[in-house]
Amino acid sequence: MNEISKIAPVAIWDNFQKLCDTPRPSTKEEAVLQLLEKMADAKGFSHFRDSGSNLVISVPAKPGFENRKMVILQSHVDMVTQANSGSSHNFDTDPIRMVMDGDWITADNTTLGADNGIGAAAMMGFMTDDSLEHGPLELLFTVDEERGLTGAMNLEPGRLKGDILLNLDTEDEYELCVGCAGGGDLVASFAYTPEAVGGGQVARDIALTGLKGGHSGIDIILGLGNANKLMARFLRTAIREFGVRIVTINAGTARNAIPRESFATVVLPSDKADDFDAAVARFGAEVKDEIGTIEPNFAIAAKDADLPKAAMSAGDSKRFNNAVTGAPNGVHAMSTSVEGVVETSINLAIVKLADGKANVTLSARSSINSARDAIRETATAVFENIGATVTWGDAYPGWKPNADSEVVNMMKAVHRDMFGKDPEIRVIHAGLECGVLGSKYPHWDMVSFGPTIKRAHSPDECVHVPSVLRFWDYLLAALKAVPVKN
Repeated sequence: MNEISKIAPVAIWDNFQKLCDTPRPSTKEEAVLQLLEKMADAKGFSHFRDSGSNLVISVPAKPGFENRKMVILQSHVDMVTQANSGSSHNFDTDPIRMVMDGDWITADNTTLGADNGIGAAAMMGFMTDDSLEHGPLELLFTVDEERGLTGAMNLEPGRLKGDILLNLDTEDEYELCVGCAGGGDLVASFAYTPEAVGGGQVARDIALTGLKGGHSGIDIILGLGNANKLMARFLRTAIREFGVRIVTINAGTARNAIPRESFATVVLPSDKADDFDAAVARFGAEVKDEIGTIEPNFAIAAKDADLPKAAMSAGDSKRFNNAVTGAPNGVHAMSTSVEGVVETSINLAIVKLADGKANVTLSARSSINSARDAIRETATAVFENIGATVTWGDAYPGWKPNADSEVVNMMKAVHRDMFGKDPEIRVIHAGLECGVLGSKYPHWDMVSFGPTIKRAHSPDECVHVPSVLRFWDYLLAALKAVPVKN
């Protein structure tokens, strides 16, 4: 047992270590599901997987709590897999290496997976600590949340028996989440015919790095730099002034992460090379002046590259880059009913271009379904104007707050008793599974809460250790306060 797994509460940190030791990228959760099933078998707890590959483990009530309403504890087991440039980490095989930094735990140049591993580890605690007092529990471990809420979307109705859902996947303590945005993706595919690169040309590799990235819903309001938008902005100038043609672009790795880095290879006339290099330096200084306060580590650099045999034509380079430049990105509208909450946004998440094919992925969010689709229509129009084929992914619903929620009132009362103040009640601009799960089980009374996690979906992700202990104590107190079933 290492030092981190000994931190209080051991019921969470020891189990979180098990999760860190078990690779769990989205769609590749089999190893962690088997781990959970073995733990359930060791305790004699019944369990099943539904047709959506979600795992449900039943934990009997402790003596004296048998008459309480059944509670579903729910977290997703997959994690976003982001690593810093230069990292050799293989998320399919390598364990996550935790690093203690004062009151925070982060990972070594990768995402930590505290989103939603801390919630899942807390649920595992009810399989490893026999001293905990609670009524009947169902532990719902969903899969493939980060890629598109797939597990929740495929949850089988009618199989779970609980009345109350406690989702453990929000990221600020002293808050209760009672509603969330829905969302939907789109992918624009653009085919082009590469043209030969003639004489008198040079190639440059461009690296745009150092941006913070982050969660494309929760962090979209912060005004962080988007690597795809910044690269497109520079390339627009380079195409116009230096006759640049695009060879490749590789930027962004996840639809729900604000892209931190963009890498491109271009060709241009050799007599323009010095001016091009000077323009790279000017652009870097301009962007630093604009967003250096929030993005102090932004950098852009260009270096000589081997001359390729082919590149995008000048016309296609301009058309494609114009579309990326003009595509909507960031906050589109603020809520008119909840102050300070984003209503509608879109993230220009991924750009991949090479060998005659280009794909651009955007992810839209809104608490209003029609607004979510309206911003997708805007993006679709931009890319259809250059002849791209645009495909929409399945949309997922938001979660409308329940003003008469018994569980929210219970959680508020427990919070006052424990912390001497009311929790902040929030509706978040992110795609919590509660919206989808509630559409499958409309009778569930739901609330979401968790410890403090910062910079989720980026290699700077970290979790606040003292908040994890408070989260755990709050969860245990809440379970003791669950009302009697009528």
